Amino acid sequence: MRLLLVEDDNHVAAALSAVLARHGFDVTHARSGEEALQALVPEGAGFGVVLLDLGLPDQDGYEVCGKIRKRTSTPVIMVTARSDVRSRIHGLNLGADDYVVKPYDTGELLARIHAVSRRTAHEDAAGGGETALRLGPVHIELPTRQVSVDGAIVQLTRKEFDLLALLAQRPGVVFRREQIISEVWRTSWEGTGRTLEVHVASLRSKLRMPALIETVRGVGYRLVVPAA
Repeated sequence: MRLLLVEDDNHVAAALSAVLARHGFDVTHARSGEEALQALVPEGAGFGVVLLDLGLPDQDGYEVCGKIRKRTSTPVIMVTARSDVRSRIHGLNLGADDYVVKPYDTGELLARIHAVSRRTAHEDAAGGGETALRLGPVHIELPTRQVSVDGAIVQLTRKEFDLLALLAQRPGVVFRREQIISEVWRTSWEGTGRTLEVHVASLRSKLRMPALIETVRGVGYRLVVPAA
């Protein structure tokens, strides 16, 4: 797999590139946001994953993520020392597919890269479908992966849509956390649990319907059908 590493620290980049290369990745190193954006032309330039450090010298990493998402659907994993939930939600809102907090274990990073690439491959293979779901003011078009509330389009990331679509196909049914992680993230890796919580919080915020997804304490989540 080709991987774009966006990291301004040459020593960090060299060490990480060596590890990634040993695990079969073809790494391209970009030292700034502008280099990263140029490397992704045209239309992702064949990269399977973008590993984006947020501490860049020329542009804010969040801004770079937003620009990447406008140019390509290539999965983006943010790497940052900012561990608060608000920062994670902001990154996901801009289109990041996952979020790794420094300092991280190399095994964790590799697991997240592989998980993101597996999920993307599965989605590309699945394709198609003709079903639309309507839940009160929420309308979900599965073939086009488009969501609207009261007719207004809501921009969701890849995983936010997958999570909403899963819950919406069986409204009122409680989905266990492990089941959601398995079906949406295509992994059983325990570290994905925190990512699930962040995605749920982001969905509630974007749809402006905090009560739409109910937390069932100790079990998981379910979608509560709102009034039309």
